[in-house]
Amino acid sequence: SSLKSYRDLPKLLYHIQWKFRDEIRPRFGVMRGREFLMKDCYSFDLDYEGARRSYSKMFVSYLRTFANMGLRAIPMSAESGPIGGDMSHEFIILAETGESKVFCHKDYLDFDVLDEDVDYQKDLEPIVSRWTNLYAATDERHQEEEFDKIVPADKQCEARGIEVGHIFYFGTKYSASIGAVVLDSDGNSVTLEMGSYGIGVSRLVGAIIEANHDDKGIKWPESVAPFKIGVINLKTEDAKCNSLSEDIYQKLKSHAVDTLYEDRGGRAGVKFANMDLIGLPWQLIIGPRGAANNLIELKCRDTGNREEISVEQALQRLIPSK
Repeated sequence: SSLKSYRDLPKLLYHIQWKFRDEIRPRFGVMRGREFLMKDCYSFDLDYEGARRSYSKMFVSYLRTFANMGLRAIPMSAESGPIGGDMSHEFIILAETGESKVFCHKDYLDFDVLDEDVDYQKDLEPIVSRWTNLYAATDERHQEEEFDKIVPADKQCEARGIEVGHIFYFGTKYSASIGAVVLDSDGNSVTLEMGSYGIGVSRLVGAIIEANHDDKGIKWPESVAPFKIGVINLKTEDAKCNSLSEDIYQKLKSHAVDTLYEDRGGRAGVKFANMDLIGLPWQLIIGPRGAANNLIELKCRDTGNREEISVEQALQRLIPSK
């Protein structure tokens, strides 16, 4: 009701809030439950061209947001469902445990939306076109004959996917019914053009894990990891190990590097297994032999690569430069 004039547009309204849904068959933990955290956003524009610009901005923003989380999301033509609208795209990440079957051109797997700088005040249609020109569809919109015709056999990807975002262009479907109008520059009443954009925030946690894990546990992307580094003290009864581990932990904390300190007693194998299960991007392993020589072991959880380096080298590598 606060929108009266074309001068008030374009307008975006959003909220992040807990939702409750009478899910018939809750499953997959946070992936599909009756209670979940959701980001909802709605755009309001004076005409179709403006609404399309808003849609494109959100389209590109979603791609880049998911990419910064370590997710390769593929926008797919999707059914609008009960919410309606003339155009919609689901953002799907490929995962063996995905709820639905999806079909797409394999070239999408090599696209990187972060390769280019984006000016959201300019025309974003070239980016949207690049990400929609090739075949990509959910099971509900899949056309087998078209897929076989336009996608070479060696480029066909048939997999399971997890929906992490969904955007809709409504047009005037809802604004007309509620009388959402403004005055244009000529003083004429114009019904607003709307769009809707959603991300399942809590669902993303499950999706990130499903897309980044192995048989040992989680492999958190660094951008969303609960901690960047796990410091593992292999022998808590050794004074040198304790002193060096504590010193490293405090130095990392003083530089605002999120660090988890494993200082419990127990066997080394158990500590290694627990840290791999948790899946922090980096592990700093301090044992009595290395500690005596000011050496520690640095392990990358994603690749499994391990190297023995000095404490100074490790800190220089893991503490971001100002």
